[in-house]
Amino acid sequence: MPLTAFALNCSLKASNDREKSSTDRLLADVLAALMQYEVKGEIVRALSHDIKPGVLSDMGEGDDWPKLRKKIPAADIFVLGLPIWLGQPSSVAKRVLERMDAFLDETDDRGRMPAAGKVALVAIVGNEDGAHHCHAECFQALNDVGFTIPANGGVYWVGEAMQEVNYVDLPATPEKVSGAIEMAASNAAHLAGLLKERDYSGVSG
Repeated sequence: MPLTAFALNCSLKASNDREKSSTDRLLADVLAALMQYEVKGEIVRALSHDIKPGVLSDMGEGDDWPKLRKKIPAADIFVLGLPIWLGQPSSVAKRVLERMDAFLDETDDRGRMPAAGKVALVAIVGNEDGAHHCHAECFQALNDVGFTIPANGGVYWVGEAMQEVNYVDLPATPEKVSGAIEMAASNAAHLAGLLKERDYSGVSG
């Protein structure tokens, strides 16, 4: 049974920015690893869309979130990609998570949120410490809105603090990072396949 993935790049760089996005490269590496398990996916840059602040699935006129929101539960695997800033997940990632807060009130007749039965991975880059902290924040939020996090579901690269070499500048993916990506992809594809065949039953009213 074919699986799909949707990756959202929460970089602070717009798609037309002259500087390349390290988050984009890491997400591309994750999707390439998922392809080995016949998981097809796409990467979308959050800043290419006008995501209004708020906690509803549709914040009205000019809000681009509704079309992105449709892609998230439609995929079997959601990959949240983000950079670290000031030791925190990017503000763009936080806005995305805030918009998914609406899932809490969008349950079906068995109490299941839109993300029930869907798997989530988190991919992080940065030139400062904070990857584990950012993973913890994102995993908790994603789990709160219904996603299932697989074992080893977080991948990251953190460069030397305050230096100019970014993940996108590396000539090759470091072995440890590559190994983490491979494991995350394997576990995510395995879990997504199981959940697609037999989703959570939810609870009776």
